[in-house]
Amino acid sequence: MALLCTAAFSNASFAQKMDDEPDLQMIARIKQEGFNNSKAMETLFQLTDVNGPRLTGSPGMKKAEQWARQQLSDWGLANAAIEPWGSFGKGWQVEKCYAAMTAPYYQQLIAVPKAWTPGTNGLIKGNAISVKIDAAADMEKYKGMLAGKIIVLEPGANTETKVNFKPDGKRLTDEELEKMDVDPHADDEIDNLPRRNNNKNQSPNPRAAAMGLRAQMDSFFIAEKAIAVVRLVRGTMGTVFTSNGASRAIDAKPVLPELEMGQEHINRIIRLLDAGKEVSLEMETKTTFYTDSIENNVVAEIPGTDKNLKSELVMLGGHMDSWHGATGTTDNGTGVTVAMEAVRILKALDVKPRRTIRIVLWSGEEQGLLGSRGYVKSHFGDKDSMKFKPEYDKVSAYYNLDNGAGKIRGIYLQSNDMVRPIFESWLEPFKDMGASTVTIRNTGSTDHISFDDIGIPGFQFIQDPLEYGSRTHHSNMDSYDRVNSNDLKQASVIMASFVYNTAMRDEKLPRKPMPVAKK
Repeated sequence: MALLCTAAFSNASFAQKMDDEPDLQMIARIKQEGFNNSKAMETLFQLTDVNGPRLTGSPGMKKAEQWARQQLSDWGLANAAIEPWGSFGKGWQVEKCYAAMTAPYYQQLIAVPKAWTPGTNGLIKGNAISVKIDAAADMEKYKGMLAGKIIVLEPGANTETKVNFKPDGKRLTDEELEKMDVDPHADDEIDNLPRRNNNKNQSPNPRAAAMGLRAQMDSFFIAEKAIAVVRLVRGTMGTVFTSNGASRAIDAKPVLPELEMGQEHINRIIRLLDAGKEVSLEMETKTTFYTDSIENNVVAEIPGTDKNLKSELVMLGGHMDSWHGATGTTDNGTGVTVAMEAVRILKALDVKPRRTIRIVLWSGEEQGLLGSRGYVKSHFGDKDSMKFKPEYDKVSAYYNLDNGAGKIRGIYLQSNDMVRPIFESWLEPFKDMGASTVTIRNTGSTDHISFDDIGIPGFQFIQDPLEYGSRTHHSNMDSYDRVNSNDLKQASVIMASFVYNTAMRDEKLPRKPMPVAKK
């Protein structure tokens, strides 16, 4: 009996291994279509240069949704639709931005309006005043001093600008990739990788306290009749990294027009003020608010063909929303482009997937994964109660791309060791393209987490950082020019292959142990 059981187990293991051997003929066809007939850069151009910035809730985002739905439909995907996920607050869009120092001499300044702050209602001029507030009590010393002034907020930390001897752009080395494979915390030591905080137990109190203090400051500035605020954000050499901005709530309290500025320009203003020099500034910003609070995802499908499996799903996507300082190319126009190109490749090859392939392009990711969380809750279940809907058991996997413009170097397992041998097999045809790393570690802060939180296998690919963390992520330099077309093609081919392999498998991908309900 023991021999029979062992033989049966061995046969089952062999059958599973055979099931996960990639179809090399199909992979060759995917490569040929993806490299020789790529539409990736044209798709990226349309999404970024043509549609422009895509802040959630903005007309630019609505325009991009319409374009994406039509493009997917034109490629022959079925059920292309714009699907609402819920309310958001006020939409917001920048329509004009100008800032300059006019005394002690004229110098145009590089600045970006802080999100969800009002415009200046025409050109405003005023003397700058340096303000440093670390606690509510510090406001008292500025009473009666701010009327008609443009506030320059002094940061609490040292802002000395130093020469950077590290390159802005970086590819992962073999040693770094090998370390990621064996050390779940290795990417914390790799320069220019995006820092994905996945510590769900981290206390929110410091952030909440800072936001509370800032709300008090905003009310104080208005009461004191200041006319605008300028503040330092991360960025040097003309790069300005934008921030989450003011409240987008419909009933948000009024705030002053606010500009965010990089180190060199704001440091010069502060040095002059510290030296007792009079500094005059002028600025004109125009921003528009939109009270239609219904936001959307874009959805389309390649229908499954197997009578027993076509109701099951393989999903892929990326977030289409961006920040407003540039065109949101590496965050996350490239991820959206790769997902769109992957389904275009499969449709161009006229594949007949056993399972249905569904692409979803999210909005609201930058405000807290709102689009993907809304979609998961609507279609699959609630992550807090762990109460599921019928479609929950139909999903095999969701694949996400949202770490910039670099080529794929491997994949994060999200602590699901059962898929390791599967993914290692699927990456085998791409070793010569630099993609072979499979790491057990989790990576957070993007849309696969919405699936992972509810027990659906959700995966994010490892990418070369390039200039993502150093120059483009959330910045005014996040433009089409920062993309390497070969990297985009490689990522699209690998995404298409993973989706195809998952759709053709006899069984859904194995799931790790179920998360515990929070209520």
